[in-house]
Amino acid sequence: MAPTPRPGVLALLTELTGDLPPDRAGALWRLAEESRQLDANLVRLPAGGRIAGHVEPDLDVLLYVAAGDGVLELEGRPQDVVAGSVVWLPRGSRRALRAGPGGLVQLSVHRRRPGLAIRTATPSEGGDAACLLDRVCPGCGRLAAESGARYCSRCGEALPGR
Repeated sequence: MAPTPRPGVLALLTELTGDLPPDRAGALWRLAEESRQLDANLVRLPAGGRIAGHVEPDLDVLLYVAAGDGVLELEGRPQDVVAGSVVWLPRGSRRALRAGPGGLVQLSVHRRRPGLAIRTATPSEGGDAACLLDRVCPGCGRLAAESGARYCSRCGEALPGR
């Protein structure tokens, strides 16, 4: 039986984002409580860092810019985002994010989804199974939809071999 979740303060964003080295990138914090219905990630993109264009087909995402600035492309339209911006990214929308010259820290929140399962192709499917391990995020296990992605679109962790 899972433990009963306890509400409370989980983190202070000012402590997580204060005095970061300029080249620090990736996940700074993740919601990890058991029995949760949400996923949340605090991710830092370094200056000029980006999350490649992608479509999230299943989940709406709420994005909060905690520090820095950048440009969000939503359905091909660039929109400036700054610290304090709250953005709704509806499921099915195409989005990309690029950090400004000082980097960007963003908190994303969405409904929790089951983990990704990787399977091998069966002979009836034809051909050899493609190796996609270089596109699987070591932090959260998500498979990047774009072959050229450098960072995970869910948590911002650098992808292997990128």
